[in-house]
Amino acid sequence: MTLRIHLTGASGSGTTSVGRRLADILCVPHYDTDTFYWEKSLVPFSQPREEADRVQMLSMALRASDSWVLSGSLCGWGDVFAPRFTLVIWLRANNDTRMRRLHERETDRYGDAILPGGKYEEKHKAFLRWAGGYDVSEDISRNALKHENWLSDLSCPVKVVFNDGTLEETVNVILREVERG
Repeated sequence: MTLRIHLTGASGSGTTSVGRRLADILCVPHYDTDTFYWEKSLVPFSQPREEADRVQMLSMALRASDSWVLSGSLCGWGDVFAPRFTLVIWLRANNDTRMRRLHERETDRYGDAILPGGKYEEKHKAFLRWAGGYDVSEDISRNALKHENWLSDLSCPVKVVFNDGTLEETVNVILREVERG
């Protein structure tokens, strides 16, 4: 059976963690949109790659296997990939859970550099403001309304899965959806 699963959602909703685990269980490759969206740079996640380049890179990666799991957000720049999906999961998590996860992730990545007076303090604060607006603002680049509208145009099944529990609980919910076909 060909499985081309796309997990999308707010930053901190768990798309990458869930995507990796799901791909491991299904024995298929996992790809994350951040790998294709962002240039490698001295300051991580600060220089977007040209859209044509990221589309070409992701297209080549997805062609390498009949089945895969793709995590992250494609709204706008990756619409060309939507016809390939066999299932899309919109991962949702409450704002407090997401913000806690994001703070932990940023602390792991940047350590003291995000603390007051640190090299990435302002970048960190701006990122958390942006991520915190997902459910309440239409003015940010990735928001719930934008995702909802994008998902409503897809021709494959779209399921909403809440990821406020453990990684394994969330993956098991998705695996049940996969089994249902």
